Amino acid sequence: MAKLYFHFSTMNAGKSTVLLQASHNYRERGMQTYLLTAKVDGRAGPGRVASRIGIGEQADTFAPGDDLFHRVQERLAQAPPACIFIDEAQFLEPAQVWDLARVVDDLGVPVMCYGLRVDFRGELFPGSATLLALADELREVRTICHCGRKATMVVRKDANGRALRDGAQVQIGGNETYVSLCRRHWREAVGDRPNS
Repeated sequence: MAKLYFHFSTMNAGKSTVLLQASHNYRERGMQTYLLTAKVDGRAGPGRVASRIGIGEQADTFAPGDDLFHRVQERLAQAPPACIFIDEAQFLEPAQVWDLARVVDDLGVPVMCYGLRVDFRGELFPGSATLLALADELREVRTICHCGRKATMVVRKDANGRALRDGAQVQIGGNETYVSLCRRHWREAVGDRPNS
């Protein structure tokens, strides 16, 4: 039975690595997969899912307004995938998450989404909020804070390394911009709460 999965974490937890490994496992058994990633995040190159450990794979991209149910229907007509993998799922629009739920329910294809749960302000991304509401299974990909506790939050740094308290929700960046922290150290970094 097909399900909608949401694998979530903070920055640098290895979500893309887990996605690429799972896709590889399907293909190793002779099954095709379909990879999608957010067009807005081109750090690894256009249409590429890549991990910090050096592995990567080409993927189709999605952008705001794309009808993902229709996109998957078209792909099924060409070469039916055994599973759909979505990287950077936090950038999905709520309607696109519903599209993916329809893919699972109406087309019978499992969909595995990988993305951030919260932004640097401690707020849910709209796509992540909808995935938390609709996913059949939630799986946390864990990483650690510098203190050794589980990191659940992320801080955005300015050019001088100071934690930012506000700004646009989306700013593409990696280790030079973001640091994953436990809630306690996140609160210390942003002054207890970002909007207080």
